[in-house]
Amino acid sequence: MVLFFESTSVDPPALIYMGRDKIENEELLTYGLEKDVWFHVDKLSSAHVYLRLNDAIPSWEQIPESLLQDCAQLVKANSIEGNRKNNLTIIYTPWSNVKKTGDMAIGAVSFHNDRKVKRTFVKERDNTIVNRLNKTRKERQVDHEAERQERLREEGRRKKNQAIEEKRAALAQARAREAEKEARDYTKLFSQEAMEESRRDKERKKKLREALGQEDANSGTESDDSFM
Repeated sequence: MVLFFESTSVDPPALIYMGRDKIENEELLTYGLEKDVWFHVDKLSSAHVYLRLNDAIPSWEQIPESLLQDCAQLVKANSIEGNRKNNLTIIYTPWSNVKKTGDMAIGAVSFHNDRKVKRTFVKERDNTIVNRLNKTRKERQVDHEAERQERLREEGRRKKNQAIEEKRAALAQARAREAEKEARDYTKLFSQEAMEESRRDKERKKKLREALGQEDANSGTESDDSFM
């Protein structure tokens, strides 16, 4: 069984979940998501608590302090030894950084990169936080493989839709560039035609002036037999 909690310390609320026992914890290690963040009491046994990042939280390194404390308090409250102690260190890291090999005991893990493990300090148990989270607790039997397959299908649909939108945007951009190019060509063509028409008009006017001038000249030198 998987236990789900909702943290209302952030908006929109964040999903926190954990296994009911160490066997469930092993399954969660296998079926986590890239956007999950793993929490555990440092150097003590405790529940494996996961925070699923939503779109309002850019990365695991930018978890709001209030949400970080919710996760840390939930880890402490679900550690038999840690729940009785003060001044605890809670470690957390992306799910993808948690390393599990076949020779490790149930519940034991290591990390691919120790530099991607962060720590937060819990002075003492805060019942206000723990009680608020427990009021949202829901327990559900999870078919991890079925949910993984559904996530893969959903991711496939998301990527397909994204590709379609990107193709549409690229096509629209190409059409806009082509329209702009045609507009420039038309303007250039129109300008050339206008210049050519202006040149032809000047030629016509010039020829007309020349013709009129020649006619005037011929009229001035014409003889008149009536005086002879």
